[in-house]
Amino acid sequence: METGNPRVLWNAGIFCVWIAAIGELSGVDFREIGGLGLAPSRIVPLNPGRSMKRRWITLAAVVSLAACARGMRFPDSLPPVSGPTQTAFSLRYIDITNGTGAVAAPRKCFYVNYTGWLTDGKKFDSSRDTMQNGKARPPLSFPQGARRVIAGWDAGFEGMRVGGQRRLIIPYQLAYGELGRPPAIPPKATLIFDVELMGVADTVMHAEVPGPRPAIAPPPKCPDWTTVEATRE
Repeated sequence: METGNPRVLWNAGIFCVWIAAIGELSGVDFREIGGLGLAPSRIVPLNPGRSMKRRWITLAAVVSLAACARGMRFPDSLPPVSGPTQTAFSLRYIDITNGTGAVAAPRKCFYVNYTGWLTDGKKFDSSRDTMQNGKARPPLSFPQGARRVIAGWDAGFEGMRVGGQRRLIIPYQLAYGELGRPPAIPPKATLIFDVELMGVADTVMHAEVPGPRPAIAPPPKCPDWTTVEATRE
C-alpha cells in the first residue's frame, strides 16, 4: 500500500471504520485481526450485553463519515466535477475564556492585547511588553476587514466578546506567507497568538476635504484607546 498518499490513507481509514461498525452490529470483535486478513480463528465474541441501540448509532456515524468522504455536494446548476474535496489550509483556535462585553462585530475597531510565538516556542512580539520608557503598551487597534492586519487576525475574532481570550493557530497562508517577515518571522511560519479582546468601537469617519474625492477611499481609523477604555462595557 502507498502509505504516503493521503487519499489512500483516507480510504484505509474508512475501511477500518466500516469493519468496526460491522463488528458492532454483528456482535463480533475484529480488534484481534492481524494485518488485513480476516482469519475466523482470530475473531473474538463481543459482550452479549452490548445494546442494539448503540450498534445502530455506530452504523449511523459510519454512514455519515462515508458520505463526507464523497466530497462536497454542489447545486445541480453547476457543471459536474469529480475528485475528492481538498483543504488547502485552515485557521484554528481555542477559546480560553468567554467574554461578556460587546460583540466583535464586522467592520468595527478591535482593541487587542496579544502575545505571539513561533511553533518552536520563540516569542516574537507581545503587546504586554513594556515600552522603552517603562510604561505599558496600549492594546493594538485595527479596523476589522480593512486588511490592516494579517488575514488570520481579520477572521480570528469572530464570535468573541470583550473580555474573551482565545488562542489562534494561524497557517502561513493567513499570516506572512511564503517569504515570512525576517528576521522575526521565518518563511512559511505558522504563528500562535494568545489574544484578549479589550474593546470594540465604531470606526472614525475621515474629515471631508474640499475638492474632488480621491479614487480610493482612505482606510478607516480607530479612536484612541484612552477614549475607548473610558467608555467600554
